[in-house]
Amino acid sequence: MTKRNDDRRIEGLDFARALAMLGMFIVNFGVITDSTTNGSTWLIAFQHLFEGRASAVFVMLAGIGTALMTRQARESKDPILLRQNRLTLWKRALLLFTIGIILYAIGWTGDILHYYGVYMFVAAWLIAQSKKMMIFIIGAILILSQWLQIQFSYLAGWHPTYVLLEYLDFWTPAGFIRNLMFNGYHPLFPWICFFLIGMVVGTLDLTNHTLRKNLLVIGLLLVIMTETCSTLFIKMTTIHLLDVESALYLFDTGPIPPNMMYVLSNSASAIVIIVGSIYLVETCKNKVIQSFILTGQMSLTHYVGHVVIGIGILIICQKLENQTLAFSMLYACCYFLGCVVVSVWWRTKHHRGPLEFMMRKWSL
Repeated sequence: MTKRNDDRRIEGLDFARALAMLGMFIVNFGVITDSTTNGSTWLIAFQHLFEGRASAVFVMLAGIGTALMTRQARESKDPILLRQNRLTLWKRALLLFTIGIILYAIGWTGDILHYYGVYMFVAAWLIAQSKKMMIFIIGAILILSQWLQIQFSYLAGWHPTYVLLEYLDFWTPAGFIRNLMFNGYHPLFPWICFFLIGMVVGTLDLTNHTLRKNLLVIGLLLVIMTETCSTLFIKMTTIHLLDVESALYLFDTGPIPPNMMYVLSNSASAIVIIVGSIYLVETCKNKVIQSFILTGQMSLTHYVGHVVIGIGILIICQKLENQTLAFSMLYACCYFLGCVVVSVWWRTKHHRGPLEFMMRKWSL
């Protein structure tokens, strides 16, 4: 019997993680410099491509990584091994949550890590579930999330003037839970779906070329279908049923609010990017791609770094407000290039990035 060849690290996942990080830099530096609408039409449209999609790839990759890490426990159903894996995930979740809250406290209100920690904490309970049960849970969360968005105001807690920039009662129990579960930048409902979809994808044999081809085709078709349906639904409902704002709220594929169409479209595009990255690394691996792989393997370090160092540089240079989109994009690309150089240099001396090393030690 041939052993499935999935024990080796799939470096295409690290490459995809680096691409997602670049996309997050483009979005985050654009928001922090107040430049998202200060550019040419084509540049604004290009920047919008990354909004919500880069983060979705990042979270889905975390789900895939969780499935790969817990594969032995899941397949053996060994209760001791399952308990050990859950404990490891809970420790990592606590560390990520803590780092994220610290980043939020020092002024980075766009943090994803504290949400990420909660996704991981919840997902740890589900590592032994079957694919069918996971798909059922994902569907239930999507439906519940859409219902919540219809029943409650998505802008509750946000500053009436600085909408989606300042959350007024984040540090109160009610505000914190509302932000975390419902209407923060990456709320548990429905953002955990990206993590859980990643866990389902991670149970598949990603070394199988036929399966990857099927995933790529399905992903592309789903992106086309959801984007087309989104456009049609918005046009049809605004004729007689809804005003434009309500139609966009329900059927747009943008990240605010993260409705059902958004989750479906961005899950599909994330799968396309991830599978495409695996193909690229296997067929065209060179020094540039290898440097991206090393960068992706230090994504936690670089994420924290882009908040502390990247935004810190902008503050020192007094470039934090009223910048052009061309400036913020150029800065994001240059900062990412700096991350690549640092990653290559660091990995010649160390096996893991500093925060990756700390996470591994903490969760042992």
